[in-house]
Amino acid sequence: MSNKKFEDIPLSVLDLAPINKGAETAQAFKNSVELAQHVESLGFNRFWLAEHHNMPGIGSSATSVLIGHIAGATKSIRVGSGGVMLPNHAPLVIAEQFGTLETIYPGRIDLGLGRAPGSDQATAHALRRSLHSNGEDFPQQVAELENYFSENPVGRVRAFPGTNMKVPMWLLGSSGFSAQLAALKGLPFSFASHFAPDYMMQALQLYHQNFKPSKALTEPYAMLGVNVIIAETQERAEWLATSSQQQMFSLMRGEPTTFQPPIDKLEDVWTDREIAIFRDKLNSESMMVGTPELVKQKLKNFIQKTRAHEVIVHSPIFYHEERLKSYDYLAEMMH
Repeated sequence: MSNKKFEDIPLSVLDLAPINKGAETAQAFKNSVELAQHVESLGFNRFWLAEHHNMPGIGSSATSVLIGHIAGATKSIRVGSGGVMLPNHAPLVIAEQFGTLETIYPGRIDLGLGRAPGSDQATAHALRRSLHSNGEDFPQQVAELENYFSENPVGRVRAFPGTNMKVPMWLLGSSGFSAQLAALKGLPFSFASHFAPDYMMQALQLYHQNFKPSKALTEPYAMLGVNVIIAETQERAEWLATSSQQQMFSLMRGEPTTFQPPIDKLEDVWTDREIAIFRDKLNSESMMVGTPELVKQKLKNFIQKTRAHEVIVHSPIFYHEERLKSYDYLAEMMH
């Protein structure tokens, strides 16, 4: 596991191209471009976009298209998927898309792969090439994709572009399944601790214990996701965090909405139980909300506990300027 000093841990960004209440999708994409350029100037390592569907508050559904847009507007930061949900796609199509991206932006593209549909069942069925497909055939799909990228692919079908392309593949997960698969294949692993913190240590243990060196990696490499909202005061940071919580509650109710502005009086909007859930989430390891000093300590503790090789940060903040500022604070604390 990683023994780097806190300041030497690379930081990356996870973006969902949030579509704010009252704003156009075009504005969400402009904000994502500006955020990518901003964090590139701050020295962040990667900028990843996540595939979600049928969600009015998330603009990153056509993930590979947006990756190309962001890569074209930046110069050096790695741009990739966090992730592409492979059960939604034919592996050949993903090989061609990422082979194309790697050809246009050589040495800058990452392919992170997830096995969840990233949506509800009805949407999953609308996306799937086969209604019989589910996450269980994920290992076969990954193997198929690896074959398309290989120097001498087996079979009559080849990916052009794609064949013999050096696109780094990552496996993403929120349970032990992908951790074990990443270990057996010798691939880098990214765990979604920003929404599944309870399984984090177990998944990391599985990954490290079962890791087999490969052409891609000689030793394990784990990147962990965290939610980070930093503001000048604790009160303001917690106020900004209510936007993210509203999004979570709307999903729990099966009523997804656009990304909502923060709320002032929790009691007017949420039940006592929902307020308790919010308070509990603020105290969780992977939700770091507060002043720069508090978040720095939480992040230090998190890295010390997990021995993460890299941390990928999701900052769901309604106000674009405050979101940029939160990443400024984050960059400052790593120097």
